[in-house]
Amino acid sequence: MNPRLRTAGIAGAVVVIDRISKMYIQSAYTAWDVKPVIAGFFNIVHTENPGAAFGILADSPSAWSSMLLVAVSLVVMAIIGVMLWRPRPSITQTHWLVSIGLALVFGGALGNVWDRLFRGTVTDFLQVFIGSYEFPSFNAADSAISVGAALLLIDLWRTRHQHHSEHS
Repeated sequence: MNPRLRTAGIAGAVVVIDRISKMYIQSAYTAWDVKPVIAGFFNIVHTENPGAAFGILADSPSAWSSMLLVAVSLVVMAIIGVMLWRPRPSITQTHWLVSIGLALVFGGALGNVWDRLFRGTVTDFLQVFIGSYEFPSFNAADSAISVGAALLLIDLWRTRHQHHSEHS
């Protein structure tokens, strides 16, 4: 499969999954509804997050914070877009971890920017607990961004480890 088509398909799938899941939550749950799925570990909860990922800047009263979040997201998406889709012969040589990781981050960022631009808030609905610790609520886009970032870190570790082994 063409690497560019694969990455576009992954990013597009993330956006579709994110949009469908958020529309479902918005229609099926009222704000702050909580439905335990695995008692004491995992809930579905409907929250509207005006801040960044995991509620960062959620309490900021400034309209500038929303514009800043959109601007930063668009800059990150532009950089990732260039990395993914610029014409270069080495695109077929890019390791799959990098292209899939970047596609997941791009799709997740687009999903959350969509909410921020058209709704002013991002719908979060996944709530996880580990013991008494409650993770901030998140959504499918946040999950894609986190998995994509993890793949990029794994590739960074892999290439550093490989580079170190070749020069030892």
